[in-house]
Amino acid sequence: MTVLPDDGLSLAAEFPDATHEQWQRLVEGVLRKSGKEVSGEAAEDALSTTLEDGLRTRPLYTARDAAPDPGLPGFAPFTRGGRPVGNTPGGWDVRQRHAALSDGSVLADLENGVTSLWLVLGEGGIPVADLGRALDGVYLDLAPVVLDAGADTEAAAHALLKLYEERGVAPEDVRGSLGADPLGYEARTGTPLDFASVAALAARAAAYPGLRTLTVDALPYHEAGGSAAQELGASLATAVAYLRELTEAGLSAEQAAAQLEFRYAATADQFLTIAKLRAARRLWARVAEVCGAPGAGAQVQHAVTSPVMMSRRDPWVNMLRTTVATLAAGVGGADSVTVLPFDHALGLPDAFARRIARNTSTILVEESHLARVVDPAGGSWYVERLTDELAHAAWEFFRSIEQDGGQAAVLRSGRLRDDLARTWEERSAKLAKRREPITGVSEFPFLDEKPVRREPAPEPPSGGLPRVRRDEAYEALRARSDAHLAATGTRPRIFLATLGPAAEHTARASFAANLFQAGGIEPVTGGNFEESGATEAVLCSSDARYAEEAEQAAEALRAAGARQVHLAGRPAEFAGVDRYVFAGCDAVAVLSATLDRMGAS
Repeated sequence: MTVLPDDGLSLAAEFPDATHEQWQRLVEGVLRKSGKEVSGEAAEDALSTTLEDGLRTRPLYTARDAAPDPGLPGFAPFTRGGRPVGNTPGGWDVRQRHAALSDGSVLADLENGVTSLWLVLGEGGIPVADLGRALDGVYLDLAPVVLDAGADTEAAAHALLKLYEERGVAPEDVRGSLGADPLGYEARTGTPLDFASVAALAARAAAYPGLRTLTVDALPYHEAGGSAAQELGASLATAVAYLRELTEAGLSAEQAAAQLEFRYAATADQFLTIAKLRAARRLWARVAEVCGAPGAGAQVQHAVTSPVMMSRRDPWVNMLRTTVATLAAGVGGADSVTVLPFDHALGLPDAFARRIARNTSTILVEESHLARVVDPAGGSWYVERLTDELAHAAWEFFRSIEQDGGQAAVLRSGRLRDDLARTWEERSAKLAKRREPITGVSEFPFLDEKPVRREPAPEPPSGGLPRVRRDEAYEALRARSDAHLAATGTRPRIFLATLGPAAEHTARASFAANLFQAGGIEPVTGGNFEESGATEAVLCSSDARYAEEAEQAAEALRAAGARQVHLAGRPAEFAGVDRYVFAGCDAVAVLSATLDRMGAS
């Protein structure tokens, strides 16, 4: 009999393995203490979180939640990565975006960690005639260039190819993309573009093996408020439309697929971003298989940190958001990652913001060693299950677009706009109720922050799908407060009337202060109402204290001049209390009405 050496890890070996059912019974006991009488699967459902697209995140995942076999990196269905070595040789391609000429900024990026350039040209960007100036000093055989020129794509592409010829760059050394995206441009502007010039560009690009012609940009759908499944479904429909056009122009399915690069948004919801990128590869592999080109199913992905999540107030928090989003993009297997500078929502980024943006990728690759594992999320029951569920939801959305005539048809009919608008309306309700918090804006705002000023960025193309931001409702409230401050010298104020000892009122006083500051309303504590300069007050204490003192306190506040009395707590029937504020209330509606009464228009 062989005696195994003691590995020091057998401390619990004598205990039997716990079962899923035993865990559920423990959950039942915890929920029972909070007043919820549920059992079995219902107990687990009570702790689940509902996401967009009908997805649900469960509190616990086990082997029973294992998704279909995702395969191996570099092999169909490419869920685990389009290349067998993933990003391990040197990390992902760090791609910096430039939409305006700035002396030395392009070279500074390339000399300090950036490995490719994303140049916005034409309307809302750098003039096409200045492309050579923008790339002055750049070694074009070393730095891939990706164009984003909208209606000026043909002129920009010819200008770039001419630069390659003038500078003697060998065709096999050219890397990047000409960035043609007619349907993406139509989504942005509402203006259709002729595909004939794109097909001609694809034929010319055939002489450059590492140069792609088309970008399937899903950002217009993400920025219009779309969900992850809608973003994926719209990108698939766009890519299929491009495959049809290119094959009709004489390219094979394999050649046509090799002309595409996909661009997706990476958000601070790290698990959903990881799942989205993995699902996108799986879905594209299926499309390539159906088109008879399974060898072209390895999707090339460019991830961009989400503009929707960027806040204008307390923009420094954007550094944290983009760090999480970049981590998710890297773990999800993106080939290229663009980190938008933290001041992106305010205008043109300064040198400091660009440095932080490029260093975000450098730290994750070099210091966290994130790129040393081919598929860091592989094997996670949660990620694998979420990837599978998201892929199915996205496939159904894609099929619905195809059934309605394809991507161009749903853009022109308004159907896609309506779908995205409904999704954004539902999300806006969560934002208004702070079910989806925005740190520094709807949660923990800082009224005394000094505004960050930046030179205005060129106006991007518009006229098509809207561009939304998570902070837009709160930004409008804060702007009203700023206007009141400029006109009167003070912000709108509300008095926090605390009842009882600190142990009873601190939690609700902090809640109320946080809530009203999100609308630019300054909370005043201490002293009495007459000295506060406020016109309204909010009672803060425990439920037991309210039962004893709320009505008397409300009467006293009214006698002192309070026009409205709020109570921090669930709605009840206290005489003299006009409104109740509580976790889950419509904060935007409460704050807007309060500013109306305070004269902050």
